[in-house]
Amino acid sequence: MTASNTPPVFSLHRGSLPFLISIPHLGTQIPADIAATMTPVAQRTDDCDWHLDRLYAFAKRMGASILAPTYARYVIDLNRPPDGANLYPGQDTTGLLPVDTFDKEPLYLDGHLPDEAEVARRREAYWKPYHEALQGELAALKAKHGKVLLWEAHSIRSHVPRFFEGRLPDFNFGTSNGASAVAGLAEDMAAIVERHDGGYTAVANGRFKGGYITREYGQPSQGVHALQLELSQITYMEERMPYAYDETLAAKVEPLLEALVVKALERVKTA
Repeated sequence: MTASNTPPVFSLHRGSLPFLISIPHLGTQIPADIAATMTPVAQRTDDCDWHLDRLYAFAKRMGASILAPTYARYVIDLNRPPDGANLYPGQDTTGLLPVDTFDKEPLYLDGHLPDEAEVARRREAYWKPYHEALQGELAALKAKHGKVLLWEAHSIRSHVPRFFEGRLPDFNFGTSNGASAVAGLAEDMAAIVERHDGGYTAVANGRFKGGYITREYGQPSQGVHALQLELSQITYMEERMPYAYDETLAAKVEPLLEALVVKALERVKTA
């Protein structure tokens, strides 16, 4: 495959607001050389954060910058530290290069697990460009506006026994226990959801406190405020294959998402 027809590693839409949405698990593509080492299960990309670009289309219209990868998290997980350290010590999680699905199905054929050289190659080819783009856009927005909100957009099935018991709350806000954003931001977001008449549930800094991107780039003292929202997929889509977008559900949740974004921006601007 030549450089001219190799898909870009990421797409970046530059907006006008002090607001960047990063969607690091949106990608679904797997390069052919990597796919050849993987099981058929990998091709389903089950653990994708499906359709979030569509769900957050309102934010693009508002003037948000939006950064999203082309390739699936099975290629490399952009929301993990480059050294692969577990962000939730003592809890099960998938790594920098996942070797199994959330349901513990193997992703690689026997004898084809990535070695350290392959990890390093993918980190350079896929992880590094995304983070360079993220850093560059945050710096540009901060230089222009003085402050910036980094919104880490994620979604996950409502039931994943590997990671949590029972059904996940609908809205899971994380600010690394308050370290990555203006004080009380996650709690404010959860309160808005709970006051909403849609019947959604919410939690602040619960099971999902924010991944590597939230923790690494959220530096409120430096004017960068990072908030992760792990949205239960049952609020906007079918959670089983073919993982279809549900227009009716999405139309119900989108106005609430917009209200959350507006409030978060207000909090950051006045921080």
